[in-house]
Amino acid sequence: MPEMTFTVRWPDGRVEACSSPSLVMWDHLEVGADYTVGDFTRRATAALAEAGERVRARYGFVCTSALAQAEAIRARAAGHDAGAPVRVLAMAPPLPVRVSA
Repeated sequence: MPEMTFTVRWPDGRVEACSSPSLVMWDHLEVGADYTVGDFTRRATAALAEAGERVRARYGFVCTSALAQAEAIRARAAGHDAGAPVRVLAMAPPLPVRVSA
């Protein structure tokens, strides 16, 4: 299961690299997009919960790093106004390119 990093800039200018045990973040966030703190928190924690379930389905145990990352995002978000902007700066690795035959 490929892990990924998504980098965000919080309203106070702090840049943070976050991690996910799955590429599922690509389904919830877009590079270069601004989200309100509230929306970003909802999207990121939902994606991390989905990523954690993918780990559970594949390996039979919960992914504690996904849970910890979701909690860290909620804690950081609590220090900001829910309507302030969070920008997604980068996500890596990129999604695999599908080639049709």
